[in-house]
Amino acid sequence: MKKRKEIIYECSICKFKYKTKSLAKKCHDWCRKYKSCNINITKYAVK
Repeated sequence: MKKRKEIIYECSICKFKYKTKSLAKKCHDWCRKYKSCNINITKYAVK
């Protein structure tokens, strides 16, 4: 049985990685606007 490779999306500013494109976009938008990270978004980051 093969393990399916998961698609991971990355914020191009802070480089946090997310399972969904929408979370990565929210992170990117926040980083660009406030030049910081939002803990309510980054708590969904994957390791």
